[in-house]
Parts: sequence; C-alpha cells; structure tokens
Amino acid sequence: MNDAASGTDTTLVHAGTFAVLGADGGVGGRRGTSPDGLFHRDARHLSRWTLTVDGATPEVLVPSGGDASALCVLTPPGTRDEPAAYSVFREQAVSAGVLTESLRLVNNRPVPVAALLSLVADADFADQFELRSDKRRYEKVGALRTARAHAKGVTFTYERGAWLSRTAVRSSPAPTAVRPAGAPDTAHRLDWNLELPAHGAAELRITVSAFAHGAGDPDRVGSPAEAVAHHRADTAAFTATPLPIPAGAPDGLADACARGLSDLAALRVPATGPDGERVLVPAAGIPWFLTLFGRDSLFTSLFALPYRPELAEGTLRALAATQGTEYDTGRGEQPGRIVHEIRHGELAHFRQVPYGRYYGSVDATPLFLVLLDSYTEATGDRTLATRLEGHARAAVSWMFQDGGLESSGYLVYSPDPNGLVNQNWKDSEGAICFLDGSQAEGPIAVAEAQGYAYDALVRTARLARSVWGDAAYADRLDRAAAGLRDRFQRDFWMHGPAFPALALDGRGRQVDSLASDAGHLLWSGILDTAHAQRVGRRLLEPDFFSGWAIRTLASGQPAYHPLAYHRGTAWPHDNAVILLGLARYGLKEETRKVALGLLEASSHHGHRLPEVMAGYARSQHPRPVPYPHSCSPQAWAAATPLAVLTALRMPAH
Repeated sequence: MNDAASGTDTTLVHAGTFAVLGADGGVGGRRGTSPDGLFHRDARHLSRWTLTVDGATPEVLVPSGGDASALCVLTPPGTRDEPAAYSVFREQAVSAGVLTESLRLVNNRPVPVAALLSLVADADFADQFELRSDKRRYEKVGALRTARAHAKGVTFTYERGAWLSRTAVRSSPAPTAVRPAGAPDTAHRLDWNLELPAHGAAELRITVSAFAHGAGDPDRVGSPAEAVAHHRADTAAFTATPLPIPAGAPDGLADACARGLSDLAALRVPATGPDGERVLVPAAGIPWFLTLFGRDSLFTSLFALPYRPELAEGTLRALAATQGTEYDTGRGEQPGRIVHEIRHGELAHFRQVPYGRYYGSVDATPLFLVLLDSYTEATGDRTLATRLEGHARAAVSWMFQDGGLESSGYLVYSPDPNGLVNQNWKDSEGAICFLDGSQAEGPIAVAEAQGYAYDALVRTARLARSVWGDAAYADRLDRAAAGLRDRFQRDFWMHGPAFPALALDGRGRQVDSLASDAGHLLWSGILDTAHAQRVGRRLLEPDFFSGWAIRTLASGQPAYHPLAYHRGTAWPHDNAVILLGLARYGLKEETRKVALGLLEASSHHGHRLPEVMAGYARSQHPRPVPYPHSCSPQAWAAATPLAVLTALRMPAH
C-alpha cells in the first residue's frame, strides 16, 4: 500500500499492526505528519532499520511496494562497465505484532562472491502522540531503554515503572556479529558475512517481534510467505461474498468497492465484547488511528452493513463493553455514554493524555442506537438487540440527561479542557464557526447531531415495540422525536439563505456558516421533504461541490480554506452520508453526480479513496489535490464505495 503522504513509502497493515517502510524497505525514525517504523498498540517498536551492502547504501532498482507484502530489489553500487556483483531481493510482511522479512542475495557472476550485509536496528518505543507534529512534550520520569545482543540478534527493552515493552530481532542464519552502532545508544548493527556460489544465492530470514505492554505474544511467523498466507486468508474470507453490483453501474464502482473491502479487511482489530468475547472491529485508520473509534467505527459499520453485517455486530459489542458507567471528568465519561476513542499506549496508561478511554463525542451515543436498530432490521436477528437492551436504554438516558435533550432540547457539548474543543465529527479547533470565521462557544448544539438523535429515538422506539415489548417506552421516545423535529426546523432553519445553521451556540444564536453538516440531516430524516430537497439541491451548487465531492464548507465564505481540515476540504465519508440522504429523498440526479465524482476521484488513487481531499475545484486541477495529512488507508473512506453502491440501489422513501 503506497502512502500518498510521502509518495515513496509503503504501508503494510494486518491484525492491529502496521509498518511504514521506505523505498528500500528501511526505517529512518521519522516524526511528524508521516512517521515510519513498526507500530503495535500505539507504540513504535522499530524506529531504525537501515540496510547496507558491502559498507554502502544500496541502490534501489525496484522501490518497495505491494499490499500483502512489500517487495524491492537492491544492489551494491555499480557502474555500466562494472555492474553490481549481486542483487538483493527483499520481501517484508506484517502479522499481529510482527514484521518479518527475507533477504535473498543472488550472485550475478560465474564465480563465487563474498558479500557483507549489515542492518542497523533500534526501537525508540515512542508513543504515537509523541510522534505528531504538535510540538507537545511529555515527561517520562524514570523511563529506561536498554538493548541486549544475543547469538541470533538483539532485544530492545523499555521500562517505566510497571510498564514494560520489548522488541526482539532474530535472524536465521544467525548474524556473524552483533555490536552497538553508536548514537542513539541502543542502536545495534547486525552483520552477516555471506558466500554466494557462482550464479547461486543465499537467504536471510529476519523476524522483528513486538511484545507490547498488556498484550499477548505476537504471532509466530518465520517468513514473509507465512505472514502473507495469513493476510490473504483473512482477506479472502472477508471479501469472498460478492457484492450486488447492478448492471449498468458507473465505471469504477466495482473496483472501488473491491479496494474498499480489502482495506477494511486489513483495518480490522481485535476488541472485547460485553461478555468477554473476542470480536473484530474496524479501526479508524493509518497511521494515527489503528484502534477502536466510536464514531468512525459506527459509520464504517453502517456503510458496510448491507454487505458485511459482522462489522456492525463486532462494533456494537465492543462499544457496549466500553460504555460509560460513572462520572470521570478527566476523560469525559458519563453513565450510558458511548466511547469516542480507545488507546493502549504508554501516555494513555499513565493518563498523560485522556484517550486511554475517552468519551468526548456528542454523536457516538445516538449513532450506536441507529446502528443497533439498523443491524436488527438488515439481518432480522433480534438476539443482539435483546442482549444489548440495557446498553441501549442507558444510551437513551444519556441523551436526555447528560446529553442535554431534557434540559436544553438538544444534544449539546461544551469544549473539553482536557481533550477536544469540538465533539462532533468536525472535531478540530475552529471547525464550528460563524460566517466571519469565529469559533462558536458552548454549550454547542451542532446540526447533524440533532438529526442523529432524532433517528436514534425513532429507531429505538421501534426496537422497544418489536423486540423488547415495551409500548409505553416506545410512545415516550416517539413523542420526544416528534418534538425534536419540530424544534429543529424552528430554531435551525436560516430563512435568508434557506439553509440549516451549522449549529446553535451557547446563547442560542444560529452559527450561520453554510456547511456540509446539513446534508446529514437528509440521511437522518429530521427534515421534511420540501426542506430536505432544497438542501440537497443547494449542496450540488459550485460553491459546495468541487467536481469531486461536496466541501465541508462552501467556498467564498470568510472561513473557507481549501486545505483547512474541516473548513473547506472534502471528505468521502461526509459525502457518503449525504449521498444516502440524497437517495432517501429521491434526488436521483444529485445522487448520481456525487457518486460519479467520488468514483472518479478514487480512480486517481488506485481506486482507494483517501480520508480527505483538498477543496480545490476540478476546474483548477485535473486530479484531486491531496490533503497533506490524510490517513491512508482509512476505514470510513474505505467503506464509502459501499455507501455509494447502496445509494445507487435505493428507492426513495
């Protein structure tokens, strides 16, 4: 998987582990927007992996690339008249907690050749929050990194109080020598003196195993071939059931769906359900979010639900198991609230960041309820809704009480001094802004969350009647939904632009930016037909629709910036929600126009949709302009083609 951020990196991901490798298969210990290395459970377990041949940096004949494994071809430096004596065929693959690689040296000459192969290795055990380019620094009092050479390689160890992690490097055949490599202090160099027979070959197999704190042992795989076999078997099992691609479907739909399913297979990570059962859930994305995310995993599961309902089942079980049970202001936990983010790293463990189990999301809780009913409706399986009845009722209670429906009439959030300023999907600072660009101040009621709340109430009422046998509870929820719908149209509709406000601020003022959030209101059904169709058609006007996708903020407004994370870029998942809403209200021409834009954008990225694209219009550049910090692969972008398929097949309500 080539990483669009760097252009030359290859990303391998499987079973909750990923590696970002350079063109020669190496790792340099980068930080910032595109870190490289081997990552497992929010920590970098390999930060340096530098190959030399005969004391020199090899030339790259074929740069690293691939999906299940990364392949490259290297040689010692040579000239036209004195070509390299041998070539190195390098293959690398990942499995759960493991990077494994083979180095096959092929003699190009008719006489025996001696080769010196060296690898400099190190593990900095950096937490992913340390690697970001936000310039924050975290104290690590008492932390100790050590390295121990042994006959088959070297083991790196990191200790901080009770926290203990290791990275073990082992090779077959064993290195000729293992010695310290100088700065950084724990880096070690492994040397192999190899004899290559005339036109013959020699092979090394190296395994890097990440023993993360609090995790089970990594997989036992001895070669890239074994890791690739595991990866392909998992992917094949997930992707085998064919998708119902209709005759006459737009060009690229089948390819985009296939690419998306393959990425979703790779992004699944293990989690635990409410009864201690092991489940697989879609993690949010690479490189920063290979973990359970409430909102991301819920939307991903919703998009995939008609075709891969097992994702929804796993997500619902995992989120029920982590649902809030008490008040903890440090991480935003409240009884019944659905978690926003789970982290397993060192900084989360020591609560230097609040994200070990962080609840700062206004929308994950209603979306949990939407998915539970959607799963029940799509599969006909009432077992899960019965098992999670208590969790669903607790989620509804949260919406009315701590969520604000009862006291203010809307779902609201206030900026979290320990975490996120904004707690809807546009969670960057400044994203919920007035027309002049100023940030709204809380408690804030964002538009799309009210739509999710409305849908959650309607759907939970249906579960109460059809599964739980509680008509009185269902009637109460239906009345609440109807009241919310009436209030919303009264308070959010802006009569001047004839468009919903982005939000209401803490003083009840309309946050008057024209934003894509309005499109989510079509999906949730909170708008009546006339208002919904007006919004849907407005979103296809040029200031919103770039030609590739609908922008998060209409161009021409003071706050608009084509490279601002939530104030002018275009997000495929945002467009997927809007697409489903356009189809719901029978806006077929608009549905097809957005679908074609997304599919054409995916064709420029190997049929993989990025997390986010710059907001530049198609008339400004013939290809979608990348957003410089986009995750790839990313789960709800990977699932977007499945939503496109659903939207194109949907009859109007």
